[in-house]
Amino acid sequence: MFFNLVILVSLFLVDFVPASCEVDGFIYNGFQSGNISLDGIANLTSNGLLLLTDSKTQDQGHAFYPNPIHFKNSPNGTAFTFSTTFVFTIRSDYRPLDVHGLDFVIAPQRGIRRALANHYLGLFNSTNNGDISNHIVRVELDTIYSADFDYMNDNHVGIDINGLKSLANHITCYFDDTGLFHNMTLVSGQPMQVWVDYDGSSKQINVAIAPLHVGKPVRPLLSLKYDLSPIFYQTMYVVFSSSNGSVPTNHYILGWSFKTDGKAQELSQLPELPCLGRKGTSRFVTIGLPVISLVLLIVATSVVVYHVRRKKYEELLEDWEREYRPQRFNYKDLYKATKEFREKELLGAGGFGKVYKGVMPITKLEIAVKKISHESIQGMKEFVLEIVSIGRMQHRNVVPLLGYCRRKRELLLVYEYMSNEMVHRDIKASNVLLDGELNGRLGDFGLARLYGHGTDPQSTHVVGTLGYLAPEHTRTGRATPSSDVFSFGAFLLEVACGKRPIQPRQDGDDLILVNWVFSCWSRGNILEVVDPNLGTDFVPGQVELVLSLRLFCSHSEPSLRPTMRQNLLFLDGVVALPELSTLGISSAGLTFDHPGGFDDFIKSYPCSSVNAHSCSSSVAEFFLSDGR
Repeated sequence: MFFNLVILVSLFLVDFVPASCEVDGFIYNGFQSGNISLDGIANLTSNGLLLLTDSKTQDQGHAFYPNPIHFKNSPNGTAFTFSTTFVFTIRSDYRPLDVHGLDFVIAPQRGIRRALANHYLGLFNSTNNGDISNHIVRVELDTIYSADFDYMNDNHVGIDINGLKSLANHITCYFDDTGLFHNMTLVSGQPMQVWVDYDGSSKQINVAIAPLHVGKPVRPLLSLKYDLSPIFYQTMYVVFSSSNGSVPTNHYILGWSFKTDGKAQELSQLPELPCLGRKGTSRFVTIGLPVISLVLLIVATSVVVYHVRRKKYEELLEDWEREYRPQRFNYKDLYKATKEFREKELLGAGGFGKVYKGVMPITKLEIAVKKISHESIQGMKEFVLEIVSIGRMQHRNVVPLLGYCRRKRELLLVYEYMSNEMVHRDIKASNVLLDGELNGRLGDFGLARLYGHGTDPQSTHVVGTLGYLAPEHTRTGRATPSSDVFSFGAFLLEVACGKRPIQPRQDGDDLILVNWVFSCWSRGNILEVVDPNLGTDFVPGQVELVLSLRLFCSHSEPSLRPTMRQNLLFLDGVVALPELSTLGISSAGLTFDHPGGFDDFIKSYPCSSVNAHSCSSSVAEFFLSDGR
């Protein structure tokens, strides 16, 4: 019974007392009363923290391992290899002010006599600092700059022998596995771990530091080649030392491990640090101010967000527009419908702007939104009036214009979405779209005529793309029904050949599509230009008619081009297309001489009266008369 009681007591004591009977190593995963020697103002907290100094007293504090450690076998022997690691934290209620650091020390006796506090850190005084008889090795974690001791800055790690001047030092940081260094601040209030290793064979001291739980860096922060044998007695004491100056500071040690002739054990299950916060401050400072600051921040953020969102969805609405409210869309709805006008929703781009697909938030109506930049405010009222008038027009061959929205110098037109819309390659006479049943519809009806509002009537501003524009249009800047016919011919050619009117080539010599077709026609092999994607699924006579009609529409003399009504008669087979050879083709290419007797043919099918300035009138006539 007595024997069992002895065993039980022995096991109980193991939890509180390190291996004090062993002189080659120990470990503290937290500290308990009786298993470490304290001096000065050092004390232990109830949860196992070693507190070298506190924020109440201006003095010094020391903590010793109770027993001496063997560092040599004989007075003149060689110093043993040793390894130590510890976790510390320096906290101050007044971080911007200078606070003192702490030291790991190997000293010849437990009591450090005649030592001063403040910048002497409870180790030396003005007379013995640097004395070779001190026999002290010190690793400093210094947080105050002192020119007297050649300190490099107020945040460094150093290795000192017998005094406060460092033989090696470095700003506080650690190196990661890739060799990059990361800065650290000793007075951050966060726990950090230090490793000190001495190799008795190579006579080298290595020091490393890192935030807790990062692990020991592969590369040490400091390396010093120095033989410690003359400094060490056979037995020495290992000590932590620190002091408080005029700025109250807490210096904590959370855990400590030491080993001679081997590697120090890993630390684990360390005690918790107290929560950060200033003692003695009022609840208003600790709770009230942060709450007030948070509320002010939320209010300020809300105001900024409100103004940003208001600016984001800001529209331009004048008094005269109020009567058009039924045809006006809210910009916010259009913005959300097109998913913020993302590129993913972009359907295409033409001469008047970009077109985006959208779905209205509430009605789920599929729409196409065209964004037009309108630089001039003049004539905007007439512009909007005509847009509203066009929107009221109902025709099965016209894409419905549902309404509009104005924002700054930007006009947004809202159309019914065509499920089989194809980008129309910027044809100025018409935008040919396909609905779900592949029926052709005219888009942007009348917009070309509206484009000139607010500009000089004599302006020669040309809207269009080379290859679709008639030669006289590019020269004069004026659009006419004849220039529409030229563009319609370019459209026919593009559909039949599967190529753009001007096809870039690698040699830099662009292919002019109409010239190529003319060349094949002159060789008697016009079907050579047919789009290969059609395969054999076409009627040669019909394709030849379309290609020949394109050449007819390209006549260099605008007055000799067919009208859109005549084109409809040609395509329907009501009237036979005249032989192109009768047009008097010259050797210069598509420069047609005036053929005798052709005036009668041209005048036999007069075109309906149109506005000479309407860029879309003639092709609109073609589509509105059930053209295909």
